[in-house]
Amino acid sequence: MPESIIPHHKKLPNIYRSSSFQTFGKKSLVFLLEWCRLGPGESFELYMTSTLRIFLALFVGFTASARADLIDDYVLSQMSLKQVPGLSLAVLHDGKVLKTRGYGLANVELTASATEETVFEIGSITKQFTAALVLMLIEENKLGLEDSVTKYFTNAPESWKPITLRHLLTHTSGIKNYTGLPGFECSKHLNADQFTKAISAYPLASEPGQKFAYCNSGYNLLGFIIEKVTGKSYWEMLNARILTPLGMKATQSRDTRKVIMHRASGYEKEKNVLLNRERELTDIFSAGAISSTVLDLIKWNSALESGRLLKPASIDLMWTPTKLTTGEMYPYGFGWRMDDYHGSKCIGHGGSTSGFSSTIKRFPQARLAVIVLSNSGEEGIASEIAKGVADFLLPSHQPVARK
Repeated sequence: MPESIIPHHKKLPNIYRSSSFQTFGKKSLVFLLEWCRLGPGESFELYMTSTLRIFLALFVGFTASARADLIDDYVLSQMSLKQVPGLSLAVLHDGKVLKTRGYGLANVELTASATEETVFEIGSITKQFTAALVLMLIEENKLGLEDSVTKYFTNAPESWKPITLRHLLTHTSGIKNYTGLPGFECSKHLNADQFTKAISAYPLASEPGQKFAYCNSGYNLLGFIIEKVTGKSYWEMLNARILTPLGMKATQSRDTRKVIMHRASGYEKEKNVLLNRERELTDIFSAGAISSTVLDLIKWNSALESGRLLKPASIDLMWTPTKLTTGEMYPYGFGWRMDDYHGSKCIGHGGSTSGFSSTIKRFPQARLAVIVLSNSGEEGIASEIAKGVADFLLPSHQPVARK
């Protein structure tokens, strides 16, 4: 959805009406009254030194609190404007958590509130986890970036021979994107060979490496390759290598048959009327089937920053643009996009499944990260809100409101 830059003061509440400013004003008044009560012989210099410190501390606390209030106001206004039922937000700066909060409803029919513990489908943020597992296996020499996919799928067509794992990771394989095609529903439960046979019936859209074309098929194939090489299921590997070591206890498959505590319900809009999402879903497996919370994704973000899971060289690969065979550089790495946001480098990825929108936005130069998970099916809404939140915190940025 196109963004419209609106003058900040026309859309956001006056800061001077906030509870934070009123509290600060009262404390400032107390300071002035105490100063006026100084009696003869009292040390004005000593009193001013100690009181000034208190005054400055109050001011710093006020600015941080007021900014938090403005972020809340902004998020709630956007949710109202866009009819977003529920949302969870996390903001991190310099490795520290600045804010976590839930807004609205996780389930509208039950009026269950969204919190920072609410479990949302994160869609294509899943690709980051799949890419990380592949890179771990590459570090252990169990996979190679330039391995042909035909090495792992005996029923793959000859036209797939030039396609490598690198092509799958960077959406440059030319393989048809299966999302929306008939025959790939969750109810089908396709295994690796069945999936390969079904998707290879479609001809390549372009030569491998020539063109970027977003492709969930490639990331599903990567999930099957992980299973073939390790002898374990994708979900077993995800738990053993990432979720358990990081203590991401709420993160799991979105399997609709499972009972998942604090799970949000997904919603779509039709003619501005809120509806429950469709029940028949596409099987998105290792391309987008993870559910998580902002609290767990804080741990994920921290692990990437600290290098706890991957070597620095692997992290660099994830966050490096792709060079096409045409010589053009495309701003996508392994499960991550690279963008310029008003002069600030942004590394992130959004996710969209039926009834859900999510995003992780990282601004490395400012050491800032914003995570937004929502139960709105409007594509890109989580990314739009995350950028709006970032505007309050990025240097030299003016907060904006979006239509």
